[in-house]
Amino acid sequence: MSSQRSPHLRFGLIFAALAFVFDQITKWVITVPLSLEPKGQIEITSFFNLTWAENCGISLSMFASCTDTTRWTLVAVTGIVAAAVAFWMTREQAKGDVIALAMILGGALGNIVDRVRFGYVVDFADLHIGDFRPFMIFNVADACITLGVLLLVARALLLGEKAESTGAKPSAE
Repeated sequence: MSSQRSPHLRFGLIFAALAFVFDQITKWVITVPLSLEPKGQIEITSFFNLTWAENCGISLSMFASCTDTTRWTLVAVTGIVAAAVAFWMTREQAKGDVIALAMILGGALGNIVDRVRFGYVVDFADLHIGDFRPFMIFNVADACITLGVLLLVARALLLGEKAESTGAKPSAE
């Protein structure tokens, strides 16, 4: 990571904004036009349902406690993480890493807005194979955060190995 401003910062901020807006639009559709909360669940396909879930915790519903202390602590912690990711994004030279960071930033902001507005994060995407549910119920923000982290890890592993084998530094794209 360089101390120079990222040449991809504007792109990254736009990408983060798009992830945030897409997350908020999908949550609006779930809560207002579809009114999923009172219905509980809408079967879409044999492997995907829209299922209402209020997540007071963090990913995988860890630390789930619907108290004001938990709510505002998670808002603060997520806000600090989002600020750190945004700062990293201002310095990151690799476009692929900026995209990953933008996904994480947009997702974090989307979930922060939910916690501030509702006291919980609205989750609704329920992927399953029969009764087997390999994923917790999630939302677009969660998917963005997960994909962003996986992309960062994959790029670090793949580009790190490539740089070691050639003796070169990972490319900044």
